Amino acid sequence: MRTYLVTGGAGFIGSNYIHYMFRKYEDQIRIINVDALTYAGNLENLRSVEGRENYTFIKADITDREAMERIFKENDIDRVVHFAAESHVDRSIRNPEVFIKTNVLGTAVLLNCARSAWEREDGTYPEDKKFLHVSTDEVYGSLEDDGSYFYETTPYAPHSPYSASKASSDFLVKAYIDTYHFPANITNCSNNYGPYQFPEKLIPLIINNALHGKKLPVYGDGKNVRDWLYVEDHAKAIDMVQEMGRLGETYNIGGHNEKQNIEIIHIILETLQEMLPEGDPRKALVREDLITYVEDRKGHDRRYAIAPDKIKAEIGWEPETMFKDGIRKTIAWFFEHEEWMRNVTSGDYQKYYEEMYLS
Repeated sequence: MRTYLVTGGAGFIGSNYIHYMFRKYEDQIRIINVDALTYAGNLENLRSVEGRENYTFIKADITDREAMERIFKENDIDRVVHFAAESHVDRSIRNPEVFIKTNVLGTAVLLNCARSAWEREDGTYPEDKKFLHVSTDEVYGSLEDDGSYFYETTPYAPHSPYSASKASSDFLVKAYIDTYHFPANITNCSNNYGPYQFPEKLIPLIINNALHGKKLPVYGDGKNVRDWLYVEDHAKAIDMVQEMGRLGETYNIGGHNEKQNIEIIHIILETLQEMLPEGDPRKALVREDLITYVEDRKGHDRRYAIAPDKIKAEIGWEPETMFKDGIRKTIAWFFEHEEWMRNVTSGDYQKYYEEMYLS
């Protein structure tokens, strides 16, 4: 039975990946989920799998070298899928050191632990061992609105403390590949959306606020463009890179769904109106006059767009979920998980939200 160490598996993308892997492989794999359970980590995301014999949760910080060494020592880890990261740009602007610690030092600790556990005396590695580092398109910087795309060969040009910390972690992985012939891949993905996404991110924020008749904040003129990828398509891509990716290679994972932020908000409002039944009191709360333009984010990149040509050509992956279908799936999920949303929009998150958008 192959053993996967998934870091940050209680977060948005990590938990969706774990659900995907158990749906696909069922009892053929074992997953060890390591998560520090910071603000965006939520064990409720994994309630349906916590009773599985082939699933283990360990609360630990990836920067804790002793804890990570112990996990590798006590388990024969075959694959590392490294999601764990501080990931919200606004938070990185307010507290960059936290991002540097988790995203850079945490990645270095994991690389060292995996190398120590896997490397033979002659410097080679067992064939089935692999480390997959999940990164972001934000490391490439910003694109002009000229039809250009990010490719794996695009020079890095990060503009925020978050993207700079992710770029640094990417370079660490690349250095281990080149220096130690470490068996790793890097994936750089576009903006994800779907179930279990923490509601400080645009799509769940707008869904939640609209259903409660609250203001719908949008940065600047609302015309910043992002490439949107349904999270299950991302989980499938990661699994395919693990199985078929060439060692040492980077693969860009994009959704071919470029949308302006203001366009996203209008689509969500229209879809909510379509999906809410007649007589539901929330229908009257979903209004376009709630859209509120707020001061633009510092260093706000104008446009991201990924070309997933390489992963399609080499591995056969391409996005399957069109945005209009993915947004309906996402809204339906939030309708069915209102208690989850209530739980995560309390306490520290609420204080942060008020500081960021209402002060």
